[in-house]
Amino acid sequence: MASPASSAPGGVAVVGSGLIGRSWAMLFASAGFKVKLYDVEQRQVTYALDSIRKEMKLLEQSGSLKGSLGAEEQLSLISSCSDIREAVEGALHVQVNPPYYVPLVELVPHPETAPATVDSTYALMRKIGQSPVRLTKEVDGFALNRLQYAVISEAWRLVEEGVVSPGDLDLVMSDGLGMRYAFIGPLETMHLNAEGMLSYCDRYSEGMKHVLKTFGPIPEFSGAAAEKLHQAMCVKVPDDPEHLAARREWRDRCLMRLARLKSQLQPQ
Repeated sequence: MASPASSAPGGVAVVGSGLIGRSWAMLFASAGFKVKLYDVEQRQVTYALDSIRKEMKLLEQSGSLKGSLGAEEQLSLISSCSDIREAVEGALHVQVNPPYYVPLVELVPHPETAPATVDSTYALMRKIGQSPVRLTKEVDGFALNRLQYAVISEAWRLVEEGVVSPGDLDLVMSDGLGMRYAFIGPLETMHLNAEGMLSYCDRYSEGMKHVLKTFGPIPEFSGAAAEKLHQAMCVKVPDDPEHLAARREWRDRCLMRLARLKSQLQPQ
């Protein structure tokens, strides 16, 4: 029986074989696409392929491997390439950025990007199991980072001003806002927390504006506050490579389990 890749109209070139590039290669292979993984250094690609093999085997053992193909079948679809021209030749898609555990992909067209290109990329991302969103124009930081930086900024101010401890601040997100934001966004939250969006705005807009006016200036993210937060974080997770790697692995396992739960609970 032919694999999906054998009938695909061309393969995929992934430029860069670091953590993000490896994640993309795994994603496309999980959907049956042949992948050429490119990097300027052949030893980096060799290391990447070895890392992909180990990770796919672990994912298969834990039942978390994406797609219908086994690990060996997916691995056979990924090849290394140290010539950029060879990597992109005949490719239906060239990919540079995010990963295996978080499905969001922001599609940001250049003013000269053909709408058909955005449409085909959107369809491709859906095909490999990602969650693409369309931005209508380029904006500094994309949508995700702009939201993330807004949260980080206020989190920093609350800790710096002594309102809450670093550990408790993180709990506000992980055991509070994050619980619902893993399933619905801030706009739907507004809609559901009243009798619709207009009702929410009517009830709470004055209160929101009052609180927002009390927000301070953009933090410097340096100095004594940075040192205080660093020390607090290191009590929980020491900043040596071993502890950080172990915590990242735990985080990724959590994300995998959450992704499985979301796929069971949410209509696709």
